[in-house]
Amino acid sequence: MYLIHPMPEALPHEDLALLLKAEPATIGHFQTTGFMRGDIRAHQQDVRIAGPAVTVRMPGNDGGILHHAMACVRPGDVLVIDRAGEAVTAAFGGAMAYAAKQAGVAGIIVDGLVTDLGELRQHGMPVWSRGPSPITTRLLGHEGEFCGTIHCGGVTVRPGAAVLADENGVLVLDRAAVRAAAQQAIDFQTQEQTTLARLRAGEKFPDIVGSRALIERAIAAAQGANA
Repeated sequence: MYLIHPMPEALPHEDLALLLKAEPATIGHFQTTGFMRGDIRAHQQDVRIAGPAVTVRMPGNDGGILHHAMACVRPGDVLVIDRAGEAVTAAFGGAMAYAAKQAGVAGIIVDGLVTDLGELRQHGMPVWSRGPSPITTRLLGHEGEFCGTIHCGGVTVRPGAAVLADENGVLVLDRAAVRAAAQQAIDFQTQEQTTLARLRAGEKFPDIVGSRALIERAIAAAQGANA
């Protein structure tokens, strides 16, 4: 059975522009939730995307629901695919990636396998997955769900949630949390440039960030307790 739900609202352009300036690994300094497992990996280098999640639950080897999604996605959407534990069959390959590129999709994230890695890179479609497979899906007309709540990489993904991804990992944020998370990361990244400048000037890292003093206080406290 196929379940088809309405498309989510697009994210405000200004929120996406701000989020694109933030690195997932920088947000990882401040929170641990919302990050997909490390086995969901980018197939390109030097790539970063941000956009609203358009979700697909695609169990088994029936690819029909993904065909439906390709008729619905909008420029800037991030297609997030839950393979419901399927770990043999590639969810899509080069032709589907090209269709997504033509539709303006920002990227595709799949908790499962893909194929045609060279074509994915050739078409310039950012893709994250658990790896490759030469076995492909079929058009069977069995089941699938479009724009429902799914699970991908250990994270619950609701349609319209903000997705930020680069080669270090994938982060899913509630729409209401986007601006605060992005601004905190951008501020940290700006401060980091000051740290790099001080390193170039010859200062030592533990002195800049305060870890030397922290360790010395901990050693002194331990020695005092043992005296």
